[in-house]
Amino acid sequence: MTLAALTDVVVDYPRGRALGPFSLSLRAGETVALVGPSGCGKSTALRLLAGLEAPTTGRVERTPGRGETAVVFQAPTLAPWLSARANVALPLELAGAADACARADAALARVGLASHETARPAQLSGGMAMRVSIARALVTDPRLLLLDEPFAALDEITRRSLADDVLALWSASKPAIVFVTHNVEEAVYIAARVVVMTRGPGRVAGVFETPGPLPRPPGFRVTPDFRATVEQVSAALAEGIVA
Repeated sequence: MTLAALTDVVVDYPRGRALGPFSLSLRAGETVALVGPSGCGKSTALRLLAGLEAPTTGRVERTPGRGETAVVFQAPTLAPWLSARANVALPLELAGAADACARADAALARVGLASHETARPAQLSGGMAMRVSIARALVTDPRLLLLDEPFAALDEITRRSLADDVLALWSASKPAIVFVTHNVEEAVYIAARVVVMTRGPGRVAGVFETPGPLPRPPGFRVTPDFRATVEQVSAALAEGIVA
């Protein structure tokens, strides 16, 4: 079942064309990564899928209803005056849920922060703050989860740990995921399908199915299939940059 689709979308701004023509189809429960150079329109495509922006031309189809799409941005965007629990509970409270705090605590436990419910964002590390942001996105049980370079500001060890966390959370509830990243290894690790974009205005330079099961087993990053797919995606990315 197709959950969302972009068909020949073009996005023009006063400064020029930002995206397209670009097409992408997303099935329910599928994990897809968008990889491409800076300025190619990855985040623009994500905003179209989120319903935050309309294309200049082309068609956007979205089946998720109200509250069934969640977005995690590069910065955690947490309210600094609220606790981790209150930040995660916020979308539920805005929707009038009576059990918002209990569900927020459960979401924090899912991302490994069961003992940090009362901490303020300033008391959390970068990786912990991003976990709170992911918990806030997942607390509404979305059908579509959009991740816009959420690990970009984090160190490599934290990035790898959070990649496994995202896949474990995906395994539990199977939302469709679109993950935007500059990191080819990260894209191949997290997604079942990697879409490589050309330099801006972004178009599709290549699409690659990734090997192996999701979530990834220990040692997956050093397997020959993983390394070969990384090289294929990297080559397509290099060709797309000069195209």
